[in-house]
Amino acid sequence: MRIGELARRTGVSERSLRYYEEQGLLAAERTPGGHREYPEAAVDRVVRIQELFAAGLCSSKIARLLPCMRDADGGPSAVATPKLVEDLAAERERIDRTIADLLRSRETLDEVIDAARGR
Repeated sequence: MRIGELARRTGVSERSLRYYEEQGLLAAERTPGGHREYPEAAVDRVVRIQELFAAGLCSSKIARLLPCMRDADGGPSAVATPKLVEDLAAERERIDRTIADLLRSRETLDEVIDAARGR
């Protein structure tokens, strides 16, 4: 499929798809005219990439993790290693710390808002 169809099917911009390719996250064949051609599996790959970005991972970490994950369901692939589990656990801990920081910030803002309202 061409880049426009992949963008339409995944809800991801063509620009982002080109970025994914530049970062080694997504691969495309080229037609003789230079157009990108993606396999059907690219849809699942793009969805997986979006999920990992949404989880707060950077493109370089995603590039290291993708070979260890199945695109269709996100489960470990045959090449998954204990390092994958270690990396994912570290990312989860980082996210937990960020959530705790954000909750403290919200509590502080609530106190300031309540004080400003004269409560």
